[in-house]
Amino acid sequence: MNRILLVEDDEVMPKIIARILPEPEYQVDVAVNGKEAMQKLEDNNYQYDLVITDIMMPYANGFEILSKVKTHDQEHPIPVIIVSNAGNEDMIMEGFKLGVDDFLKKPIIPAELIIRVKRLLMKK
Repeated sequence: MNRILLVEDDEVMPKIIARILPEPEYQVDVAVNGKEAMQKLEDNNYQYDLVITDIMMPYANGFEILSKVKTHDQEHPIPVIIVSNAGNEDMIMEGFKLGVDDFLKKPIIPAELIIRVKRLLMKK
């Protein structure tokens, strides 16, 4: 089973992701804001196979979560996908500078998400 942390403040998105990435192959933990995401990462000792995060959220944005994940264990980094409505070039470039592994624009295309998730999990 692959453990995924989904950080998303839109209440519909976790339901969509749960259908795209079903159990038992994927266990998706959901955090509804950046603060909750940071807590889940710490409570679970960063034992996630992948983090999928939105950029614009309350308390801590996706870039802060990305930075925290990437600086935690540089020898065994957790892959991170940023998913956002905000698709401007500056945000995408900032994400890649901070070490994001992939970037998806909303609305998510299910087949594209599955391919990208599987690719990153195979690398890990």
